[in-house]
Amino acid sequence: QVQLVESGGGLVQPGGSLKLSCAASGFTTPYYAIGWFRQAPGKEREGVSCITSSDGSTDYADSVKGRFTISRDRAKNTVYLQMNSLKPEDTAVYYCAAYWGFLSFLDRITMADVEFDYWGQGTQVTVSS
Repeated sequence: QVQLVESGGGLVQPGGSLKLSCAASGFTTPYYAIGWFRQAPGKEREGVSCITSSDGSTDYADSVKGRFTISRDRAKNTVYLQMNSLKPEDTAVYYCAAYWGFLSFLDRITMADVEFDYWGQGTQVTVSS
């Protein structure tokens, strides 16, 4: 059974940094992708970033490019989202999600083209002074 557990959320001042973690377990295939999404109150869920297991290719939303970095630790089956230069508009519940299968962002697709199969419970990120 696939399980995703997020951690690392919290309260941070504008301009600050946070690092989110998504610990994944239960995968029975070497091919999958892990994505980060966020949802603010009253807003639609937004894809933030994604990384593939096949080649480590990544995708980012325009709103976070240059500020957020996604990475992975294969040995720990964990994906991280380093968030720098945080803004109040980054405030949201952040979820990680998994797609089960082969995927590469080098194939001119984006995470908007991916239907994710599994979801974590979310972690709150609040950016406020």
